[in-house]
Amino acid sequence: MAQQRWRRIIPVAMVMYTMAYVDRTNVSLALDPSISSMMEDLGMNDQLKGEAAGIFFLGYMLLQIPSGYWASRWSARKLISLCLLGWGVFAIGCGLAQSFRQFACMRFLLGVAESGVFPATLVLLANWFPRAERARANAYWTLCQLVAIAGTGPLNGWLIGAFGWRTMLMLEGALPFIWLPLWWFCIRDHPAQAAWLDPAERQYIESQLRKDAEQLTAPANHGAGTRTALPLAKTAFAIGVLIAMYFLQNCQAYGCMTFFTAMLKGRGYTTVQHGILFAVPYAFAAVPMLLNSAHSDRTQERRGHVAVVYLLSGVSLILAVCVQGNFWLSYAFLCLAIPGPFAAMGPFWAIPGEILPGARMGIAIGLVNAFGNVGGFVGPSIVGYLKQEYQSLAVPFTVLGLGMLLAAGLAYLLPSRSGSSS
Repeated sequence: MAQQRWRRIIPVAMVMYTMAYVDRTNVSLALDPSISSMMEDLGMNDQLKGEAAGIFFLGYMLLQIPSGYWASRWSARKLISLCLLGWGVFAIGCGLAQSFRQFACMRFLLGVAESGVFPATLVLLANWFPRAERARANAYWTLCQLVAIAGTGPLNGWLIGAFGWRTMLMLEGALPFIWLPLWWFCIRDHPAQAAWLDPAERQYIESQLRKDAEQLTAPANHGAGTRTALPLAKTAFAIGVLIAMYFLQNCQAYGCMTFFTAMLKGRGYTTVQHGILFAVPYAFAAVPMLLNSAHSDRTQERRGHVAVVYLLSGVSLILAVCVQGNFWLSYAFLCLAIPGPFAAMGPFWAIPGEILPGARMGIAIGLVNAFGNVGGFVGPSIVGYLKQEYQSLAVPFTVLGLGMLLAAGLAYLLPSRSGSSS
């Protein structure tokens, strides 16, 4: 059977979110005082640097929950189209900022504009990919995060060196306006709306989604072979655990991303070499990300696949600071630590769809993404504060590593399968 949705929906969604993710990663290089004048131009120290990178996520909280609801009840395609317009305006505004306050304001509004994209895209994918394919679909789409970092790291380094940080932010901020027409004409919310879809594939998708919905029954009605929706109290508990895990994951992901290049300071690397060294661990992360998601779909197991990569990430990050006297050994451990949050994404975001029916799934995704992404503010802020206090990354990176170990333990508080608590 043709697999047109894999060739049409995933690539367009992946490029769209790659552009969104570029807006979160380009500031990591722009805020490196060894290759950019941004901190000096805007009057920042390390603590303000962490706040400048993280304030995006305070804005990013605001529309997560309503966006999940609107995407489920209205249209993910239309909602994301509006987001593309908004984030292009504010991303360009970041490059025009003349003070820390102006930059922080633009970053906050950029977070608000992008806040609807993630839950809306997960709802969109849930409309196109049945449960047995969903971890892979989530992984292929969120692969854009690694593409954005690994692919644009060297480019950002070159742009900063050639034109300065302002031009780099404004050029990349204009990308959503270019992609909006393609998004609008290529994407549809449901298979029934897609004229380009092969009828046999449409029938397969709809039948599988219908079967998934029928299997997600109330506990009192379940029979052999069915997945059961969790009772309300257990659902609330599971969502709370997911929020805590995602918070700790984002603390590590964005704390490391913002201050990673500080480890390269004083080693004589050019801006392009900085970009390459910054990109390598994120390029490597694509391998465990795809392998972990494919194995999760094959075994239909989620929490263990999340916990293992969290554990490896936490241990590796702690070891990286323990051997920081040996740069290349420390760098190798960072190449093992950084992939953890990304390798967990596929199975992690398959979990809400397996414990909640579609109407509530969008709201749950919004809740988890909204409060979990506060870690994107807290992580860089904590690292910035502790680095300023101890004049070293050893203490803050150890704290982030311990957070990942805690997240690995929390994974085993989740249902092992829908309707089970063990």
